[in-house]
Amino acid sequence: MTKTILITGATDGIGLLTAQTLAAEGHTILLHGRSTAKLEAAAQKVGGKNETYAADLSRISDVQALANDIRKNHDQIDVIINNAGVLKTKDVMTADGYDVRFMVNTFAPYVLTTDLLDLLPKDGRVVNLSSAAQAPVDNDAMYGRTQLDDMGAYAQSKLAITIWTRELAKTRPDGPVIVAVNPGSLLASKMVKEGFGVAGNDLQIGADILKEAALGAPFADASGKYFDNDAQRFALPHAAALDAQHSAAVMAGITDITTQLTASDGV
Repeated sequence: MTKTILITGATDGIGLLTAQTLAAEGHTILLHGRSTAKLEAAAQKVGGKNETYAADLSRISDVQALANDIRKNHDQIDVIINNAGVLKTKDVMTADGYDVRFMVNTFAPYVLTTDLLDLLPKDGRVVNLSSAAQAPVDNDAMYGRTQLDDMGAYAQSKLAITIWTRELAKTRPDGPVIVAVNPGSLLASKMVKEGFGVAGNDLQIGADILKEAALGAPFADASGKYFDNDAQRFALPHAAALDAQHSAAVMAGITDITTQLTASDGV
């Protein structure tokens, strides 16, 4: 049975390759990107049944508009793959005063997912891109009160999305499945080249595990879990994600910040 699958950050890298991999199997792909020109090029490469949606995930108003546009076109979607991510960027702080890594990697996917959650069936799935790079979250940094270096912000934002994956899954025991996936370290993406100066490993490694997480039987009862593709198995995330006090503080920050942002930037 074919599915309708939303992939954020689908104009290049692992997002584009995952879109191509899934479209080749006949699924309808909702492609998200920031640039309309890149979206048009991606749509040509992906082929099959696809739709394009432009949004800047560093702006919560854009995230809400993206969700609204999808709702206008679809009564149901089957899978959300929150792939879009930022490591290095020229402007590290958003106009709202938050680190763009937290905004794009943590807050935007949380708002997008919660806004679209009722469109997902019980057997639907949310696949969140985590990373082997995870670090305990400094709430002052999450609120934009202190600034981190590139890797510090990235690693903390990836632990934060892993935490909200686990916590949101607890509130939805009857589905959909919500999982966090490290697609593989040092894959041949633009982010890896910028961050580490290496060519990286075959991107198809990442695309294949995202396809499996989106559709495969091993993930059907994996809600709340973390899959480490470096080890090729479900594994424990960073110990801080297992600390109830730390997780509660991070979730309180995420819900507080996204509530403030959606109230001020709502569309």
